[in-house]
Amino acid sequence: MLEKGKISAFQMAIMMYPVILATAILSLPSTIAKYAMNDLWVSPLWASLSGFLTVYIVYHLHTLYPKQNIIQCSEQIIGRIPGKILGLFYLFYLLIATGDIMRGYGEFIVGALLPKTPLFIVIITMILVSGFAVRGGVEVIGRTAQIFVPIFIISLILLLLFLLPELELSYIFPLFENGIKPSIMGASSPQAWFGEFFLISFLLPFLSDIKKGRKWSMISVFAVMITMVITNLVILFLFGRTITNYIYPLMSAARYISIADFFEHIESVVTAMWVAGQFIKTAVFYYATVLTTAQILDLSSYGPIVFPIGIFIVLISLWGWSSFSDYSDWSANISPFYALFMQTILSLLLLVIGIVRKKT
Repeated sequence: MLEKGKISAFQMAIMMYPVILATAILSLPSTIAKYAMNDLWVSPLWASLSGFLTVYIVYHLHTLYPKQNIIQCSEQIIGRIPGKILGLFYLFYLLIATGDIMRGYGEFIVGALLPKTPLFIVIITMILVSGFAVRGGVEVIGRTAQIFVPIFIISLILLLLFLLPELELSYIFPLFENGIKPSIMGASSPQAWFGEFFLISFLLPFLSDIKKGRKWSMISVFAVMITMVITNLVILFLFGRTITNYIYPLMSAARYISIADFFEHIESVVTAMWVAGQFIKTAVFYYATVLTTAQILDLSSYGPIVFPIGIFIVLISLWGWSSFSDYSDWSANISPFYALFMQTILSLLLLVIGIVRKKT
C-alpha cells in the first residue's frame, strides 16, 4: 500500500477548506463582480451546487469501490488499459492545476509584495516546503492543516470585523437589478473551485472513520460557501460598484483598517493568512499528483518521485503561461470549464458506468 497514514473525517474537512478558499479569497469578489455586480454575494450559492454534487459523486464512487481512489476504481470500471489512459488524463489535469496554483501564488507575491524577487524563486520555495509535507504523507498534511487553518479562519474573521466601521450597507441595492442571470454567470469561476472537492477521492481511502466522510465533506462545502458569501458581502459594502477596479480586493480592503491611528496597514497579516492557506492547498494538490503518478506506474512507494514531480510542476508554472495577462485569460475563460469536466462531469460518468456494471 502506497500510503499507511490515517486521518479523521474532520481532518479531511479541515484540509479541504483552504484548498478552495486559498485561491478564491483574494481575487474572487472582483472576478464575480464583473458579471454579478451587486449580486456577487449570490454567486457562491449557485457555485456551491457543484461542490455538493461533486462530494456526492465521489463519495458514492468510494462506496462502490471501497479503499480505492478515482484512479484505482477507474481501472475496475472501464478496464485496466482504458483505466490507465484515463489516469494519465487525470495526471495531466493535476499537473496543470498544481502549476496553475503555483503561478497564481507567484504572481501575487511578486506583484504585490516582492517585485524585485524572480518569479521562479517564489514558486520553488513553496514547492520545496510542500514537497517535504507530501513526503511525510497524508497524516503530516492533515496535522499541519489542523494548525494552520484555525489561524487562517481567525485572521479572516478579525479582518472582516475590523472593516465593519467602514461598511456602507446601501451598496447592496438594487437587488437583482437584471434578474438572476448575472449571479449565475458570476458562478462560472467559483464552481470550478468548488469542484476541487473531487480531491476527497484521494483522502477517503485513508479515513479512520469513513462513515463520517460524507457528512464532514458536506460541512466543508457549506463552510466554504458561507465564507465566500460573507467575504463578498463585506467587500461589496466597502467598495460598492468599484470592486472591479481591484485585482485583489481583500488586500486593498486591509488598507482601510485604522484603529486609533496605531493599528493599521495590516496587509502583512492578510498575506500571512493567505500563504498559510496556499501551503495546504499546494500540499493537497501536490499529494494527489504524486499519488496518481505512483499508482499509474504501479510503484510500491511514492517517496522517490515527490521532488521530480515538483520539478515538473515548477516548469509548468513558469512555461505554461507567457505573461500575467495570458494567465488571467486562462483562469477566467478556460480553466473553469476544463476543471468542471475533469472534476465533476468525468467523475459522474464513471459513477454511472460503475453503477450499471455493479447491477449487471
